Amino acid sequence: MRKKRIHPWPVRLCHWINLLVMIGMVMSGWGIYNADPIFNFTFPQSATLGGWLGGNIGWHLAVMWVLAANGLFYVLWGLFSGHFRQRFFPFTPTSVWHDFISALRFRLPHKSTQYNAVQKLMYVGVLLLGLLLVLSGLSIWKPVQFSGLVYLMGGFTIARYVHFFAMSGIMLFVVVHVVMVALVPKTLPSMITGGNAVIKNSGESADE
Repeated sequence: MRKKRIHPWPVRLCHWINLLVMIGMVMSGWGIYNADPIFNFTFPQSATLGGWLGGNIGWHLAVMWVLAANGLFYVLWGLFSGHFRQRFFPFTPTSVWHDFISALRFRLPHKSTQYNAVQKLMYVGVLLLGLLLVLSGLSIWKPVQFSGLVYLMGGFTIARYVHFFAMSGIMLFVVVHVVMVALVPKTLPSMITGGNAVIKNSGESADE
């Protein structure tokens, strides 16, 4: 038997920084949205950050740089450490469907050191949504300087829709993530402390 860290410190650090930064991004983004809605609704003023449009934009840009630095660090570390390869791959449509049905039947076992196929798909998906969010955000922020990117997005207006739906997708991921933590609360302490899993000779693991 051997011990293995469930969540290395870079994962935990980036996770909690992202939590704080995303709150700032979403609340300031809602304020910016309210100034020129693209749908027939607005967000409550109490749920926005900045107080007025200039303040909303100021907060959005400020936390954007923190998010960009945190995201770049996580992606580089994930690629060079092998974390992405080990935790997010492989998965196939068949494995995703199998694990999804098992989860609906409450027959999907939880393994602290290994994500199931549905989790792998969701984590890869949210990373791609994050990339789309950055590209669409740049298109909206600097449409002249990034005119080529705006063109690829289908125009400034379409870029706004892409940005909105990419953020909505990430928020949906967050909601599902929180619900899963509520259903399996023993996963939370390891995201704070790192936790240890005992890897047995059979390949099974048990949290410590």
